Amino acid sequence: MAEGLRLDGLCILRGETPLIEVDATVPPGEVLTVMGPSGVGKSTLLAYLTGTLPKGFAGMGRVFLGGQEITDLPPHARRLGILFQDDLLFPHLSVGANAAFGLAPGGPAARRRRAVAEALADVGLGGFEDRDPATLSGGQKARVALVRMLLSEPRALLLDEAFSGLDATLRAQTRRLVFDRARARALPVLMVTHDADDARAAGGAVLEMQAWRPTDRRAP
Repeated sequence: MAEGLRLDGLCILRGETPLIEVDATVPPGEVLTVMGPSGVGKSTLLAYLTGTLPKGFAGMGRVFLGGQEITDLPPHARRLGILFQDDLLFPHLSVGANAAFGLAPGGPAARRRRAVAEALADVGLGGFEDRDPATLSGGQKARVALVRMLLSEPRALLLDEAFSGLDATLRAQTRRLVFDRARARALPVLMVTHDADDARAAGGAVLEMQAWRPTDRRAP
């Protein structure tokens, strides 16, 4: 997937009003940080990429991943992993069952259990398979969410304020873990954040979004 994630002439509109325009390429293993004030359309941009644009919004332009256009593919076929501020773990499932939710259906149960165990051990949660998510710390929950997402074998990673619910120490640790895993798998990462520390930790390019004005030809 040498070409990474490419956004070609993207324009997001609310009704008939343009919000943002984006032309950008995120190489494999690198991070593009999108920053800007609330309401500028940062999370809406991610929704367009995942094919889940809310009612009342529209998008134009093309999205390529690994050289393949995914603009019109259904959400499940785009293979874009996304992490949110909330971990969104299922409270009625064990840690192992939450992680296994990212696996493709089918296959021998033993192989699925082994894949989950190895993935949890890789993020420092070895032996946590039977734990109740309610007993985990915020950082541990974030790691389980990361494992679940990685087990789905995404081809790119989207971060929607993914670290903002953590305290400073956990934020730095979790951020480093996510970026390390993305680099190891050569996953292009598009991160939406309001925190400059996130951008500095990510390295790479920063795209500063501004509210669209009628005289704008293009949002920065």
